[in-house]
Amino acid sequence: MSLPALTPLEHAAFVAAGLLTYIVITRVRRQRRHPYAALAWVMGIAAFPYLGLPLFLVFGTRKVVRPATQRQPMPAGPWAAMAPDWATRLLAALGAAGARPQAAVRFQAEGEHALQAVQAVIGSARHTLDLCTYVLGDDEVGALIAAALAERARAGVRVRLLVDSIGSLKSAHSHDELLKRAGVHTRLFMPALGSPGRGRVNLRNHRKLLIADGARVVGRAQPGQRILHWPRGRAALAGPELHRRGRAGRAGAGTVRRRLAHRPRRAPGAAPGLCRAAGAAGRGAGRRHPCHADTLPAELLPADVALAQWVPSGPDFHEDILHALLVSAAFHAEQRLLLATPYFVPDEGLQEALVLAAKRGLQITLLLPRQSNHRLADWARGRAVRELVEAGVNVRLLPAMLHAKAVVVDDVLALCGSANLDSRSLFINYEAMAAFYGRAQIDWLADWITRTAADGEPASSKPPSWLRDIGEGIVATVAFQL
Repeated sequence: MSLPALTPLEHAAFVAAGLLTYIVITRVRRQRRHPYAALAWVMGIAAFPYLGLPLFLVFGTRKVVRPATQRQPMPAGPWAAMAPDWATRLLAALGAAGARPQAAVRFQAEGEHALQAVQAVIGSARHTLDLCTYVLGDDEVGALIAAALAERARAGVRVRLLVDSIGSLKSAHSHDELLKRAGVHTRLFMPALGSPGRGRVNLRNHRKLLIADGARVVGRAQPGQRILHWPRGRAALAGPELHRRGRAGRAGAGTVRRRLAHRPRRAPGAAPGLCRAAGAAGRGAGRRHPCHADTLPAELLPADVALAQWVPSGPDFHEDILHALLVSAAFHAEQRLLLATPYFVPDEGLQEALVLAAKRGLQITLLLPRQSNHRLADWARGRAVRELVEAGVNVRLLPAMLHAKAVVVDDVLALCGSANLDSRSLFINYEAMAAFYGRAQIDWLADWITRTAADGEPASSKPPSWLRDIGEGIVATVAFQL
């Protein structure tokens, strides 16, 4: 059986129809795309229309909400001055709920400690327990976490687990039977074969959250061997763990509930709860106070209050919140910018912001693994890394894999969470970071990045061979999908 032959005119008509489909869908859905991504789709549809168009229809969606941003109220009250004005104004305008004091914040720089923290939070749950993760590993640690979830469910706790459908392929669903028997409510995020015609197959949930009773939140906890078996001092940086009953915990739990129900995101409510400032000095120590910015007396705030903010980003927001925050940070930073990420494939906007920041004298340190667990990502980063080195950025390559994602801006802001510094995390995936404005948290993350960077070797700006250069260019062209 032979395929029908198309005349040149019919082929041209099919190409035109494919390009018209791209234009109409992009316009109707108001899908803003960066030039390199748009060019890649257009070239793919024009050159290989019989393959490019179906791929676009299946993978082409980038946002799932209409372009409407619900502005949040500007931070007010005693602690508003702790956060830099440029960051709080930007995040409020982009729809992120404001920062609030936490009862405690703990980071975990060792895999064993991270596992213990996750187990402790699971064991502390008495009413509800929500786990959102990309993958529940088919290994010893994944089995431990699954057993702990099942035990809480059998004890009467309402346990809900949200796992990405693509990420779950790595675990072969090995824990499904145990969790189902125990009564754990499990949902797969956007099943790959569920509704490919909607173009959302490529939208993956990369957020990692564990929330116990709406009060204890662990971010970037991905249950699997990676949480345990990293080299000492270069673990998954599985923190932070936030202890608070109020907006930070509710915002994270609300995100999990919406993903479990497959409902579009709405801006978190403004109803605060109660918090206790850990280590507070003076007459406010150890007491509970309403977390209202307009009612908490300034003298009750300790100098080292742990002020944190939930910063999600992804297709459920019209704006690319994390990307906007990073670019803005590069322009507003005055002394230093410390970055740690396993994959570095920035878009032109973020790359140019970092280059300009380095040229104006900002001290920038970028921490990367010499060889990550994704070789294509290592190829795609080559040109960007060399350009940064030439501009004066201190790029350090670690001998072992690094899975930490952290950013420190001067002494005023720190980020830690799930987002890599690559185009997929910043423009396609569902991601979440915690922003910290307390000096103790900023200093901890800065010290961790600085100490870890000492174990790495400086990256080179030496031009590669012509073959390597061509390969890097080809990979970088489709890097936004990697």
